[in-house]
Amino acid sequence: MRPSKRAPDEMRPVSFERGVTRYAEGSCLVKFGNTHVLCTASLEDKPPQWLRGQGRGWVTAEYSMLPRATHTRTRREASAGKLSGRTQEIQRLIGRSLRAVTHLPAIGERQIMLDCDVIQADGGTRTASITGAWLALRDCFEWMRSRSIIKENPLRDHVAAVSCGIFNGAPVIDLDYAEDSTAQTDANFVITGSGGLVEIQATAEVAVFSQDELSAMLALAQKGVTELVALQKAALA
Repeated sequence: MRPSKRAPDEMRPVSFERGVTRYAEGSCLVKFGNTHVLCTASLEDKPPQWLRGQGRGWVTAEYSMLPRATHTRTRREASAGKLSGRTQEIQRLIGRSLRAVTHLPAIGERQIMLDCDVIQADGGTRTASITGAWLALRDCFEWMRSRSIIKENPLRDHVAAVSCGIFNGAPVIDLDYAEDSTAQTDANFVITGSGGLVEIQATAEVAVFSQDELSAMLALAQKGVTELVALQKAALA
């Protein structure tokens, strides 16, 4: 039995609230159970310096966790003067995931910055960030299209992400903190709406995992992402 009493293939309740901030071109408050992340998309009317003159845009991300997103206060990384390795890894993952489904030349020489701020953490902050950031990015592109900044929405597909793991010897989906902190294997899957694999991160935390266990986790992730994409579509309806 999982600590949350969920079935192995049962995700936590997921919700999306769009347009939650006044000034951002796109925004979404995403909740995976008790993990809550505010995702905002901001249009910058120029690409990164290294991309100028190439006729295409860029989508990138920054990720942060608010000091009391966890049980005890965590010091702001800005006050330490540098980002942790974990933060850098997560924000690069978010950026890669969104670029995988974006036709960058259609943006023109512009950049979209996705800010993913964890308000409350209970496991799966990176997967919630990716899934919510897609909606924020989509609304930013629609904002641009409605003002004739771009001709069409550059998004080619949905993208969403979910964690899986081996907990008490069994594959399970969407780990909360109680499971994530003691899982034998921890994995994250980023998958498009059409089923394409963007990225798989899988780590043996306590014991090695088998190919069969990896396949079982992938099957759970594919089912979970199908559910998440359906919820993204419902949020847009």
